[in-house]
Amino acid sequence: MEVQETAAGTDRVLNVPNILSMARLVGVPVFLWLVLWPEFGGPNSDGWALLVLALSGISDYLDGKLARRWNQVSNLGRILDPAADRLYILSTLVGLTWRGVLPLWLTGVLLARELLLLVMVWILDRHGYAPPQVNFLGKAATFNLMYAFPLLLLSDGSGTVASVAAVCGWAFAAWGTALYWWAGILYVVQVRRLIRADAATD
Repeated sequence: MEVQETAAGTDRVLNVPNILSMARLVGVPVFLWLVLWPEFGGPNSDGWALLVLALSGISDYLDGKLARRWNQVSNLGRILDPAADRLYILSTLVGLTWRGVLPLWLTGVLLARELLLLVMVWILDRHGYAPPQVNFLGKAATFNLMYAFPLLLLSDGSGTVASVAAVCGWAFAAWGTALYWWAGILYVVQVRRLIRADAATD
């Protein structure tokens, strides 16, 4: 009976972890709008943007933890969770680069890694494989970047708080970028092994 419940749970769409992931996806355009609002003549809404980003980080932690604890791991959740992570990273890159908080070279480095992963997913799809699951290293990279971005947004000002936020933010950004690329290289190795195994069996 327990195995049947586990199997059934993989196809369940409306559960608490998936709802949290969906709410996180809804927050992506809200966050981007709050970050860019001052650029279009609106008031500075960095405080609200930081709140949305903080809530997304909490929901990112909770959806995975609750899915495992309540046996609500689903196929949809495996797609929603990394999709939300990547969309938040992309929207933050766009917003902070537009604001001049992030340099173009860092944005290019992170986007190049995303492009690499998209190519790997395309190759896997051509060979009938599902996208690779998010590993611990990828989660650690996302964790560092999700700390780096709000700190760098907070550093866009003057005073002691902004100075401390800049130092901590760049430290998290450096570690996050390095881990992000390390995880990407591991994905490439994983894809290469799968394709070689396929070729060997043909």
